[in-house]
Amino acid sequence: MGNLKNDLLLRTALGEKTERTPVWLMRQAGRVLPQYRKVREKLKDFKELVKTPEAACEVTIQPVDILGVDAAIIFSDILVVPEAMGLPYKMIESKGPWFENTIQDIKDIEKLKIANPYEELNYVLEAIKLTKLELNNRVPLIGFAGAPWTIFSYMVEGQGSKNFSKAKKMLYTQPDWSHALLKKITATTLAYLKAQINAGANIVQLFDSWAGDLSPDMYKEFALPYINEICNGIDEAPVIVFSRGAYFARTELAKLKCNVIGLDWTMNIKETRSIIGNNKTLQGNMDPCLLYADYDVIKKETIKMLNLFGPSKHIANLGHGIQPDTDADKVKCFIETVKAHQFELQYA
Repeated sequence: MGNLKNDLLLRTALGEKTERTPVWLMRQAGRVLPQYRKVREKLKDFKELVKTPEAACEVTIQPVDILGVDAAIIFSDILVVPEAMGLPYKMIESKGPWFENTIQDIKDIEKLKIANPYEELNYVLEAIKLTKLELNNRVPLIGFAGAPWTIFSYMVEGQGSKNFSKAKKMLYTQPDWSHALLKKITATTLAYLKAQINAGANIVQLFDSWAGDLSPDMYKEFALPYINEICNGIDEAPVIVFSRGAYFARTELAKLKCNVIGLDWTMNIKETRSIIGNNKTLQGNMDPCLLYADYDVIKKETIKMLNLFGPSKHIANLGHGIQPDTDADKVKCFIETVKAHQFELQYA
């Protein structure tokens, strides 16, 4: 933890008792902040922002300055990994990611490379180094990557989807191809996360955004083994695993060699703690849409959530990313409520 002025998040991730619950938010650097939109307007598109270390650094630090969060998360995108492997994508305004070419057969998989993060993804590492310098030890910096199944789903589907039927079709009809692709993604992702830590990330998060689209059996075969391999390969920093929708896999997630399990807003807090046990820190899990409510409701629901998690081994967050049209003052209300909360009365 070195000489960080605020190391609440890291100490909590490691299971230590802290003075209060730390808080950060998924998608905290983004359209919710007018300051982000100003930086974004100066650049050609979203990908230019991701690939310009100075701009990525600036928007990474904005939430620390403006919202008062306890950690920064490097501004990037999970789809830099397939691009580094040889499958470029475009980010289309108001529609999301789109791949001109997709993975359709074994030949497509064989063409992909296991990326060298110091070459194909060096712009992310440079953004991390710059951000560490600019943060000046104020708060920890979170690095991240998409989990293999989520990356696989985009590479096969070519875009976002309601049910990822093309990606799931490949799992069912070509399991050998699927495992070959997942192995390449896993090797690239592990090297990438280790490089992020080497560049200065204090903790890393794996986003399995489409975990809930798989059945429990399919998740055990095509997702968990690869997340497990990544967790086993990282000793240099704490690891957060966020498997959105995978309520059915909580027993298995508890066995991973990671420090923190992220919960989405559909997961019952008390039930999840009883399933996962006390050895892991939990992160989450407020519904992002709560932040549309009035201030009193936000405060009340935030306090309720904090009391359900209790005073230790909890990192306050949303159950997924902030909606882009959320009022920044409502976001501040959530953060400030977490920071001001005292557990003495409930846990005397």
